[in-house]
Amino acid sequence: MPRKSEPTTRSCIVSRETMPTEKLIRFVIDPEGKVVPDLRNRLPGRGVWVTARADMVALAEKKRLFARGFKEEVTVEPGMAGRIENLLEDAALSALSFARKAGEIVTGFAKVETAIARDGVAGIVQAKEAAEDGRAKIEAALKRRFGRAGAVPIIRMFRSEQLDLALGRSNVIHAALLVGRASENVIERVAALACFLGEDGLVALGDDVGAIDAPQVREPNVSAMAEDPAGQKTE
Repeated sequence: MPRKSEPTTRSCIVSRETMPTEKLIRFVIDPEGKVVPDLRNRLPGRGVWVTARADMVALAEKKRLFARGFKEEVTVEPGMAGRIENLLEDAALSALSFARKAGEIVTGFAKVETAIARDGVAGIVQAKEAAEDGRAKIEAALKRRFGRAGAVPIIRMFRSEQLDLALGRSNVIHAALLVGRASENVIERVAALACFLGEDGLVALGDDVGAIDAPQVREPNVSAMAEDPAGQKTE
């Protein structure tokens, strides 16, 4: 987050548009003269800012706008946008792991159905490999509880193997995020990843995000997302 003495808006070196720093990524020059992303807005030195979207970062690299922004020759290693995507993805998966440790996530199809029926559910996580019938049954359970399947975010951005590692389980296909701060962190970080990848709002988290028995999804903050967190399969 910006210090109190720092401005809360900056200009994107690609679009030249001024916007809140929460919607931008800061870049600095490391001691070797390489441009590196400063996702936590903490690294020393002069920074330049780019809209927090992969296409904008790729355009800044392609048009050599970092050198213009820093007003000096700099080195930009190819694939900057891909590296930032990996960092944001790792942050989202780390948040999932923290939610497990905080007791705010349950896994397994039956446990997810039970949680939907009786608990405060902040969101649903499903592996990309989840079978259509399993997805349909979870959506039906959400409709029974809330009147619509899109009452809470449905995150479908990760493979089963990624969920396995994050949650310390094997063959994770369905999981439910229970209401709590750790679950809010998961949703916020996934939202930031989705926005960086150019998704329209929260499409990557479900078709119709609502707020019934779930936390409101705040505006994605890339710098916050980078913080360390305090056949088809069925399951």
